[in-house]
Amino acid sequence: MVDVSVDVVPSPILSVSGAVPGTPGSPDAAVAWHYGDPFGEQKAAAERVAIVDRSHRFVLNITGAERLSWLHTITSQHVANLGDRQSAENLDLDLNGRVLHHFVLTDLDATVWIDTEADRGPELLSFLSKMVFWADAKPAEASDHAMLSLLGPRVTALTETLGLDELPGVYEAVPLEGGGFLRRMPWPSADSFDLIVPRERLAAWWSRLTEAGAEPAGMWAFEALRVAAVRPRIGLDTDERTIPHEARWIGGVTEFGAVHLDKGCYRGQETVARVHNLGKPPRNLVLLHLDGSADERPAAGDDVTAGGRTIGRVGTVIDHYEFGPIALALVKRSIPADTPLTVGSAAAAIDPDSVPDDDTPQAGRLAIDRLRGR
Repeated sequence: MVDVSVDVVPSPILSVSGAVPGTPGSPDAAVAWHYGDPFGEQKAAAERVAIVDRSHRFVLNITGAERLSWLHTITSQHVANLGDRQSAENLDLDLNGRVLHHFVLTDLDATVWIDTEADRGPELLSFLSKMVFWADAKPAEASDHAMLSLLGPRVTALTETLGLDELPGVYEAVPLEGGGFLRRMPWPSADSFDLIVPRERLAAWWSRLTEAGAEPAGMWAFEALRVAAVRPRIGLDTDERTIPHEARWIGGVTEFGAVHLDKGCYRGQETVARVHNLGKPPRNLVLLHLDGSADERPAAGDDVTAGGRTIGRVGTVIDHYEFGPIALALVKRSIPADTPLTVGSAAAAIDPDSVPDDDTPQAGRLAIDRLRGR
């Protein structure tokens, strides 16, 4: 079982009628898990427009003239030339290339805004603060800001309510009247937007958007869409051994990834380069379909077995309004997609469409073959 307990102040949105908080000790305990109709909320997020309270995300900012060039040198994404009002996903790796932190950043009006998991935020801020040295960069917690997310194709109907002429493109951000900004993300669906706003205005924004037609949806809805999109959540779908290739975080900003393969040195780069050029990741992140008739649902961290042999670990387990019980799992790359699996007491099957295509010859291997005359 993974220990994901965090100490976060409960969100004021939990006072909304019907709000059911996340399970105590879970990473979403401080916000609503649902509002009484979990599947209806998922359908609203997929087909109409839903608003999700994600105010438990840890928010920090970095000011200073060298904020981007400095951040570029210590993280995995190419952000040195990130434009104003642009965003990116990024990783902090250890010396062996294992993922320590995944975060989203937005540069807006001479400030980099970063949001990450609540239980990872203080450690990420500590790391960034220790790495400043002589750079003109000043990381600081921004606990006075919080996040809401809008999901669904009808977000377009809220443009006027947001005070905007048009919605931003993917990874673009626009400032909001009264402070904060709206950012478009490529996941958990094609119509996903984050609002980072002053925390004191969180309830006002919630009321304003729900009155304009956004339907309240809990983290259950957000997580169901995320799992179906095979997007990992650090600490749930990763473990202490996870490297970026396993979790599908390879790629530059335009590829919706978090690891640029052609940038300068950063901690853990050697592992990333070696796997990309010479090897294959030992595990792949895949989508599992679970047998819904099992007595109980598996938990994050449980073993995935094949023929009694452990071949991976399960991450987020969720009930989806269309697909039923599904989960993300890190499984050995050598496991065929049609292998019968078991997670806890539930039978499981890999969704074949979720298996990464890793048959492309690697540049390093091709170079070695040429030297050997093959």
